[in-house]
This record gives sequence, structure tokens and C-alpha cells, in this order.
Amino acid sequence: MARGRQDTALDAPKGLRTPVLRRTPVESSDRFGRFTEWIARAMGTPWFVLGLTVFVIAWMAWNTLTPKGWRFDSADLGFITLTLVLSLQASYAAPLILLAQNRQDDRDRVQIEQDRQRAERNLADTEYLAREVVALRLAVRDMATKDFIRAELRSLLEDLEKSESGEGEQAARA
Repeated sequence: MARGRQDTALDAPKGLRTPVLRRTPVESSDRFGRFTEWIARAMGTPWFVLGLTVFVIAWMAWNTLTPKGWRFDSADLGFITLTLVLSLQASYAAPLILLAQNRQDDRDRVQIEQDRQRAERNLADTEYLAREVVALRLAVRDMATKDFIRAELRSLLEDLEKSESGEGEQAARA
């Protein structure tokens, strides 16, 4: 029996369902979004700043201390190529960081909405429980307490004793 495209999609592992060469726009934008977040995280670390500093120092040292034939960027002209490389890096870094921030803003909006919904459910649950507690208090208020029952039993016992002593007196008279 030949398997159709849908059958294969359902019983194949998720990674195997999607062909490598055909990516949906959502997957490719998500991959690019993850890449931008990785860039933003990497550029925000002390290791990136340290690495960039070492790179610039090495570039400048190479182009000032090595023989003139080995230099590729002139110190006399103010390291034009280094300036171009750093400007290019900055011109790509800024939009990538902004894209990563937009993705984070979208995630924050979703999280805020979920928190709001959770808070509404908690408020509804709390109000329900408060109503239940009030109902229980009203029900308990109408219930007889231990002291009330004791007082009633004592009263009945006194009535019994009076009636027994009254019967005893009537029997003695007769």
C-alpha cells in the first residue's frame, strides 16, 4: 500500500517531516529571529568587547610594527580599512539588535497577556472562595454551639429533677 504525503507527515519525526531545501516563511523568519537574538546576546557580553578590543589592537599593531610590504592598512591614513570594517560591523549590528528587541517585545506582550488572563482567573477564584466562606459563616452561625447545647441539656435536667421531685411529693401525699 502506497503511503500518501499526509501519512508520512504524521508518523515521521518532526525534524524529518520538513524537507531541508523547502522551508516555510515562518520557519525561516524564526531561524533568522533566533540568529538576531544570538547576535544581540553575543554583542552584549564582556567577551565580545574584549575580543573586539584584542582584534583592533592586533590590527593596529600589525599595520604599524610589521615591514611596509606586509601592511594592508596604513597608519598614516588613519587605518581607513579598520574604520570601514568597524563601521560595517556597527551598521549590521544595530538593525540586528533592533530585530531582536522587537522579538523580545512580542514575547513580552504575549507573556503580559497570559499574566493578565491568569490574574483574572485568580481573581475569579478568590471571589468564588470568598463567597463560599461567607456562605459557610452564615451556615455555621445558625448551627448550635457546644455551649448552647450544654445550657439546653442543663435546663432539661433541671426540669426533670423538678418534675421527679414533684412526683415524689405527690406520691408521699397519697
